[in-house]
Amino acid sequence: MLSLHTNAAALSSQNSVGSTQKSLTTSLTRLGTGFRVNSAMDDAAGLQIATRLDAQTRGMAVAQRNTQNGISMMQTAEGAFSELTNVLLRMKDLATEAFNASSTADDKDALQAEYDALGSEVANIIKSTAFGGQNLFSTDGTAVPAAGAAAGLLGTAGGITFQIGATANETMVVDTETGLQDLASALDAVSGNYAAAAPAVGTELTGGTNAIIGDINDAIDAVGVVRAQLGAASNRLDHVYNNLGNMMTNTTASKGRIMDVDYASETSNSTSKQLLLQAGTSALKQSSSLSQLVMSLMQ
Repeated sequence: MLSLHTNAAALSSQNSVGSTQKSLTTSLTRLGTGFRVNSAMDDAAGLQIATRLDAQTRGMAVAQRNTQNGISMMQTAEGAFSELTNVLLRMKDLATEAFNASSTADDKDALQAEYDALGSEVANIIKSTAFGGQNLFSTDGTAVPAAGAAAGLLGTAGGITFQIGATANETMVVDTETGLQDLASALDAVSGNYAAAAPAVGTELTGGTNAIIGDINDAIDAVGVVRAQLGAASNRLDHVYNNLGNMMTNTTASKGRIMDVDYASETSNSTSKQLLLQAGTSALKQSSSLSQLVMSLMQ
């Protein structure tokens, strides 16, 4: 029907052009941002899933840093214990030499002097070893822990907790409290300078018995127990790190399949919409000439 008031062809063409332009705008936005989902309108369910995956991925990334920091902290402690072992071995050498019949009183005095210095260094290692501003073995950095007392960060009652995942229940507890308390007792038996407020001349070699050699062996064993605990915890954290990396890789890939635009497909779609927009604009222009036919009938 020819009508001056209603041009059905023009209305249809106009509606088609508007729809095509909207689709083209969406396509160009995706190509410009690189994301298939730029708002909840694009994929409401997909956006919710991708957000949850993103939260998990970011949590695991932080947890990976946590594991590395935890390993670094325990390696700091283990390094201190490695040097402590060297000191104790030297003290054992001195004690073994002192209780030999060929050692004179002067020899024992000289051996005792070095033994006292090493005893002070044992206390210094325990007091000064710290990580990130926190003392690992001493509560305040000025006094060595007594037997049965709290011994710095690693001596925290019930152990220390590492956050190794993106959820509240993904934690790991490292408990060296008992080991450090036993070590404190063993070191106190080795040298009077361990718990002394100031270095003093001891009598472990000059006035004692060779039983001190057994005390040193006990201290070396106590150090080994704590080192083994720290090493086991570090190895576990290393495995946690590797597993987190695997989960992050796959979670990120899943999120990418939801959020990222497929450029091959979207470029083809954009080209198609551009052609349709041009065709629709041309059809709209031609439909406007239909009203002229009405005028020709009235001539």
